[in-house]
Amino acid sequence: MPANPPSRDIRDAKLAELHERLTASVEALVTGDEWRQALEFAARFRARSFNNAILIWSQHGAAFDRGLVPMPAPSFVAGFRQWQTLDRRVLAGQKGYMIFAPVTARFASSAPVDQASWRKLGRNERPRAGDVVRSRMTGTRPAYVWDVSQTDGAPIPARPTPTLLTGEAPAGLWDGLATLIHEAKFSLLDSPDATTIGGANGISNFESRTVSVRADMDAAARAKTLVHELAHIRMHEPDTDTRAHRGIAEVEAESVALMVGAAHGMDTSGYTIPYVSSWATSVPGKTVAEVVQATGERVRRTAVSILDQLPTAQIETGDPLVLDRATPARPLMTAAAAPNRPVARPGIRSL
Repeated sequence: MPANPPSRDIRDAKLAELHERLTASVEALVTGDEWRQALEFAARFRARSFNNAILIWSQHGAAFDRGLVPMPAPSFVAGFRQWQTLDRRVLAGQKGYMIFAPVTARFASSAPVDQASWRKLGRNERPRAGDVVRSRMTGTRPAYVWDVSQTDGAPIPARPTPTLLTGEAPAGLWDGLATLIHEAKFSLLDSPDATTIGGANGISNFESRTVSVRADMDAAARAKTLVHELAHIRMHEPDTDTRAHRGIAEVEAESVALMVGAAHGMDTSGYTIPYVSSWATSVPGKTVAEVVQATGERVRRTAVSILDQLPTAQIETGDPLVLDRATPARPLMTAAAAPNRPVARPGIRSL
């Protein structure tokens, strides 16, 4: 007979463990190179929140250090049942990576414009006639995912990875970015060199609604600079809080540029990310970890919104190509609470 579901105390303890692990992982991002590596990884797993990407990264790294997985970085991750839908099984002895999964509830209102009118529906409660019903996130729960190297079974189809020649920009990237700049009601200008725009590679002028980019750089550098300026446009309109912290604004814009470039297979090894603690500690009332977590998710969301609007070939998102994300990751449960779970068996590890 299946065991009872885990108690609220067990769930809360697991959530506290997740928060502690996440905080420790984020606080380790103290150099420009480590921040660059984290962003490149988040670009690879951009379908997941920044927090969950960092949790997957740190737990997989720990598993690699213990010799439990063959590669230092994960390639595709999915929940236990999600792997089953792809004809793959988790290998015996492989532990999943714990992440945050959303808890949602249904809310109903007969006057949806009035925020105070929304009420939470009970488990079997039906909405009233004329009600509008929406799902909202009400919290989080612990769930588990496994890397493909922890499974065996049917091969995983993959898209071709974009490749670049030295100095080239990904096909269609400049034109796609230019379209997004124009849609934001900015004009795009070429500047002969850095001296004409104050020593910068690019500059966004919110008063004249213009974006200027150096014309004397190679195509890849110009495309990266254009992403940086588009990030400023989307994230740093005048009279917002971020304008008071120039260092944060520059790191956010450069981080978006790095993520968008990484998603196109661009070599980001020469990109310079400012020393994280130098700007994070300048924000009053927040710890370094709080700033990094908030910035990381803002960067990821902005980068994803840009990538979703670009008609370009991009690297995988960290989910198997044919995975139905509607199939949830496995929630926290004991082995006895999953009577239909097949027994994992040893086998050849497919990467």
